[in-house]
This record gives sequence, structure tokens and C-alpha cells, in this order.
Amino acid sequence: MNDITASFGTLYHPKSALVFYESKTVDKDVYVEHFDMDKQGNPINAHPLTEREAKSLATALQTEKDKDKAFLKSNGILPTNILHINPNTDKGAVLWYTKAKKRQLYFVSGLDIPSGIVYVPPMVWYANKNSLWVFALASDRRPIEKTPLYCAPFFNIYEDGRVCMGSVTINIKNSASVEEFVSAWEDYFFNSYFSHLLGNNSPIKGNCVNLWKELIQTGKPFPKEVLKKNNKTLKNLL
Repeated sequence: MNDITASFGTLYHPKSALVFYESKTVDKDVYVEHFDMDKQGNPINAHPLTEREAKSLATALQTEKDKDKAFLKSNGILPTNILHINPNTDKGAVLWYTKAKKRQLYFVSGLDIPSGIVYVPPMVWYANKNSLWVFALASDRRPIEKTPLYCAPFFNIYEDGRVCMGSVTINIKNSASVEEFVSAWEDYFFNSYFSHLLGNNSPIKGNCVNLWKELIQTGKPFPKEVLKKNNKTLKNLL
């Protein structure tokens, strides 16, 4: 028989145990006894729960409780590219933007576009824990409510801006800071393979395949004149 315990993942070993005793009197007095555990997991060294042990337990429980409260909180000063945050644990969402920059893009072989590092336009991102929407901007300036949005010039995007993530596994934790949340979604988007256009119209003025093929080959900045307005402003995302 093969030993498969190594494949189980992290193993946790019992370190201590608490036993609660309750009297049968009317007052129902409670007494708590603390046990250490030996290497075999057997309780030893029984003694009344000390004040220090009680405080340590309370701190551990509070830390676990606070993880949910930390969702979308900043690790420090809020990054300047964050435009709006809804920190609700269940319906939390973030709206942010990125300036034009070089990114690694991956394309399926069927598109006949080589994967590589290429300039992408300024972008607006909106995401909750399960879904992502992306749009393009005409400049690197921080957008305001009336700033017009453009169709994101990528594959795998519906006409309303929602991204089809395909087989990508999304795992946003309830304890994720806003920085971790934003970084995770950008990684999910750019580390997946672009494969096909969604909808009946091209997201740009022209041929999307030819555009990315040329940009990969030449290394030129993204030509913002090919961007297509989608009749939305930033205010529509708030």
C-alpha cells in the first residue's frame, strides 16, 4: 500500500483542548479546564484556564472575525488609481483605472497572432468577486463622472464590457485588501488567452486581429484613434 499522506495538503496537529464543565445548580456555574496535547494527541497537563490563555484565545477568535471586515480595505494610503469602492463583503466591488502601458498578452494559435509584450490603451476596470468589466479611455488623465468610455479593444469581451473568463478559476478571498483585489483581477485578465470576439461588431474601428498583430510586430503605442465609443460615461458604472 502506498503512503499518500503527502498529497493531503497541510496537516494540522492538536495542540490543546478546552473542556467546559457546568454545574447542575440553578445558577449553572461554568468551569473551564485547559489540556495540553502530547505527540500522540492525548490530553495531558489538565489545569484551570488561565487569564493569559483566555486572552490568547479571544485574540485568535477576533482575528478570524476581523478577516471578513478587512475586505477591500487598503493596506495603507489608498492608491490614486482607485475611483470607487463598495466594501460590502457579499456585494463588494471596485472601480479603478490604469494608464497606457506595456502588458504581456496571450493569444490562442487559431488567431494567428503571436503572444508578446505590447502597449495597451488606458483602461477602466469594474469588478466584484465574481465578474469583471473593462473599458478603454482616450487619455491617461484620471477619469471623472462625465468621462466617455470606449469599448475595450480586446477579444473575449461582451458588448456591455463584461469579460468572458472562460475556464479561469476566480478565487477572491473575503480578506482581500483593495490592492490584492485589483492586482488579482488584472492578473486574471492578462494571464488568460484571448481567443475570440463576442457580439456582432468589432470592438474597434477596423480589424481587431490585424491591429494586435501589427502592434505585436512593431511595438508601437496603441493608436487611440481606433477606439470606439460605447455611449457610456464613468457615471454609468457608479
